Amino acid sequence: MQIHTLRPAHARRAEKRIGRGGKRGTYSGRGQKGQKARAGHNIRPGLRDVLIRTPKLRGYANKTVTAAYSVIKTDRLNAVTAERIDHAALVAAGVIRSKELPKIVAGKPLTGAKTIIAIPCTAGAKVLIEKAGGKITAKE
Repeated sequence: MQIHTLRPAHARRAEKRIGRGGKRGTYSGRGQKGQKARAGHNIRPGLRDVLIRTPKLRGYANKTVTAAYSVIKTDRLNAVTAERIDHAALVAAGVIRSKELPKIVAGKPLTGAKTIIAIPCTAGAKVLIEKAGGKITAKE
């Protein structure tokens, strides 16, 4: 047995060719006109159109999420009447909203000594707070 002598086990059946005359009439089961009546018609799948129309997101997708701080200048701390300033004291004074994360930066000098508790400060703000007689603690 050689490869050119192999034959399929089933009989080969030719595909029915319509639209070539014969007993099917002039339209041969295709109906009248339109895309489906033409030879070589090729209808795109609906899913492809949906995929083309959907907006594609460009760029690097896995960007690291960094905390967005609400910047508070040191002169805004003068509005807080409490000597101990933490997140709750800033919210009570109306300096920030409850969901915001505060960060103190250097501004105008403080008028009184304030103790900053668990709020990040810049180096310039730390100098101004300590010059006014206050201090900065990491936790309560």
